[in-house]
Amino acid sequence: MLSKITGLVRPVIALIVACIACNPAPGQEASSHAQPGTQWTVEQIQQAVAPMRAGRRLKPQTWPKGAKVAVCLTWDMDNDSWLLATGNTEPVVLSANEYGAREGLRRILQLYDRYEIPATFFVPAVTGILYPEVISELKRRPQHEIGIHGWIHENLPKINNRAEESRLLQQTIEFWTKALGRKPVGYRAPDWAFSAYTLDLLREAGFEYDSSAMAMDEPYELVSHNHPTGLVELPVNFGLDDVSMEPPNWEPPELAFKEFQDEFDQAYQEGTFFMLTMHPMITGHRSHLIYLDHLIAYMKAKPGVWFATAQQVADYVRPAASERNAASKRQH
Repeated sequence: MLSKITGLVRPVIALIVACIACNPAPGQEASSHAQPGTQWTVEQIQQAVAPMRAGRRLKPQTWPKGAKVAVCLTWDMDNDSWLLATGNTEPVVLSANEYGAREGLRRILQLYDRYEIPATFFVPAVTGILYPEVISELKRRPQHEIGIHGWIHENLPKINNRAEESRLLQQTIEFWTKALGRKPVGYRAPDWAFSAYTLDLLREAGFEYDSSAMAMDEPYELVSHNHPTGLVELPVNFGLDDVSMEPPNWEPPELAFKEFQDEFDQAYQEGTFFMLTMHPMITGHRSHLIYLDHLIAYMKAKPGVWFATAQQVADYVRPAASERNAASKRQH
């Protein structure tokens, strides 16, 4: 209970500290070091944002078989990898995250089997090492996709070292290529956090799509230093992540899934894209999975909903594919 109270109090303390920093005492001038961007030139500002920006929209005129909206219900199968990355080996804390593999995944796969829909699981390599049954269960269901989610859910900006990030990425690719018999084509950064080197490393490694950025509500092409990369971005959204139901937020699942449904309704109306990010150690709990069941039933009842893996969406909207589709339409 104390840890839960501490989790709730911490954001309040942080807000108070931030307010003090923003409002210095009388006679005390605020330091520009806290906001270095205020001293940048226009050129420096442009250089600061240049490594990765949103390029052209990749929403097709129609989705496969005339569907009105594409739906990706994805999972970040972190389990206890993110704790181990920080050196946390507390047995009880680890067990709460172990739940995702021991209980959550079983229920999730049963739900997806019943509705006959595919999913993409972004899995850290360490999760695959600690829970080989996860790999076995997903390989038994080839309709699902495994994407890369780091080696041990490492925080790349904190590593801030190109050689070390490259080493972790390469050993992750090697692990999954051996485990699956093929190289995964999709990537989602742990914590959705890129370093200054991540995009270049993903391009060098030959990934076909990323799912970590948030510049649009629909698929788009990533641009680096004003040059199109050809890499498809399938954007995520903090409002479409089930972590809102965990401490210190503690949003009731019925409210979280109401927001998810509202987002789907708007995506359906716009004829675009809906991606949900969930975690088996969160939504895999019984009381949470009930609401995912209701949401899937709601979406399936709508005409023209295409349930797809992230790879299937990326393949369909890829710039070359989009250009071919447009050329085909012009010819007819």
